[in-house]
Amino acid sequence: MNNHFQTSGSRPIGVLRSGVIVGIVLAVFVPFIPLVLWSFGLRWFYPAFLPTEFSLRAWSYLASPSSKVVSSLLTSVLLSFTVTILAVLIALPAGRVLGLYQFRGKSLIEFSLLAPLIVPGLAVVMGIQVLFIRYGLADTFLGVVLAHLIPVTPYAVSLLAGVFANFEVDFEAQARMLGASPLETFWKITLPSIFPGIVVSVLFAFLVSWSEYILTLLVGGGRVLTLPLLLFSLVQGGDYALTAATSLVFITPVVVVLIFTSRFLSLSRFKA
Repeated sequence: MNNHFQTSGSRPIGVLRSGVIVGIVLAVFVPFIPLVLWSFGLRWFYPAFLPTEFSLRAWSYLASPSSKVVSSLLTSVLLSFTVTILAVLIALPAGRVLGLYQFRGKSLIEFSLLAPLIVPGLAVVMGIQVLFIRYGLADTFLGVVLAHLIPVTPYAVSLLAGVFANFEVDFEAQARMLGASPLETFWKITLPSIFPGIVVSVLFAFLVSWSEYILTLLVGGGRVLTLPLLLFSLVQGGDYALTAATSLVFITPVVVVLIFTSRFLSLSRFKA
């Protein structure tokens, strides 16, 4: 009887869980359906439910060298990964200090980290543009990387500070007492403990840098052409099929990173 009660009681929970999962999947993927239809649609007029004529024109143009989609995609990937790596390298020591230690001025530093997120991006970039022009960083890839670090680094530091706040430093002390070097302690003790937090920091850093538009436009001066810049120009052109196809290309790396991150975190939780 108890087993029957537990089984019947678990069914509503299972149904509810399945319903939530289905709802999340629909909420995420249903908005992509019009983009897919538009990317293959040659003509689609109201009130037709589906395009009246299909074509591969948009995808053929995206694959051609004149579209600049491939080059801008490679630039965006290189830019976002570079910014992500630098931001995480900066955030590791900064997050450790903010998460583990109490010191005078800590609140001011934490507020300063949030300042680039509070101040409008246009105001920030107008302030640094003068310095970038003076030091020859304007209209360069390096200048755009440094500009992206302004909004990206606070996210990485804040996330890793929260991770280090729950980190047990006694494990490191025990490893050092057993003869481990600082590098061995970090590699075998610290890194495995904080690695899920690093993965989440990488995710947020990549997403923020990947979707950045204003900083790239003003600091890059149009010479550093990323996918968001190309997408905005296509939107203004009014070619819906081409815009939809480019939007799907723009979304694909983000979905891949999200799936990889979620699978990794699920496997880490299962092993734990």
